[in-house]
Amino acid sequence: MSLFAQEFSMKYLGPSSPFLGIVVTRDKHRLFLSQHAYATDIINHAGLASCNLVATPVDTQGKINAALDKPVANPTTYRSLAGALQYLTFTRPDITYAVQKVCLHMHDPRETHINAIKRILHYIQGATPLGLRIMKSSSHNLIAYTNAKWGGYPESRRSTSGYCVYLGIILYSGHLNANPLFLAQGPRGVANAIAISGWLRNLLLELHCLVSKATLGFCDDVSDIYLSGNPVQHQSTKHIELDIHSVREN
Repeated sequence: MSLFAQEFSMKYLGPSSPFLGIVVTRDKHRLFLSQHAYATDIINHAGLASCNLVATPVDTQGKINAALDKPVANPTTYRSLAGALQYLTFTRPDITYAVQKVCLHMHDPRETHINAIKRILHYIQGATPLGLRIMKSSSHNLIAYTNAKWGGYPESRRSTSGYCVYLGIILYSGHLNANPLFLAQGPRGVANAIAISGWLRNLLLELHCLVSKATLGFCDDVSDIYLSGNPVQHQSTKHIELDIHSVREN
């Protein structure tokens, strides 16, 4: 605290207290942020206090495709639950992907979408004590992971790409997005991960936290790895050429 006070104008207000539904628990080694009571209120509002528990927030066997489903009877309730779940993702990154998927359909929710929200609530019911841990990392090595899904959206056939960057065991940054149809998802995802890794290295340097080792980037797509290491470009890769060069140079 004293080091921050030397750089910034600030005032110590004492130990953290519950704020906007977020409870902060402090011990010797970490901070633990939880929205247990808020999650319970969402479940009670949806009338699912005695629902069955599930192990995952999304159905791992199916995809949301509501082309033939009828609209929900009360769209306001759907939007209310989806908005409440968005706020819960502040301390529950494990449901971020599932919530993002249901929020894409607030303008025209269908029965498939309301079932997806209920699935998330069934999962939360069995995992309400979970929260966000903030602790000091014993390692100062940055590691980036990236992955992509080709044609993952049933309605639009758009591809998705995403990345997450860790400082030791601490997740520092993560992102998931749907790519335009004309972009290859793999090289774009790798390029985004490399770019955010460079930005984080500069940020840590300004905070006097030197990252002495090179950042490792992991990708499970063999074609992306070959393209990033091969300086020979082909006509079919012109639209991703800048991404590939960026990854190779870094």
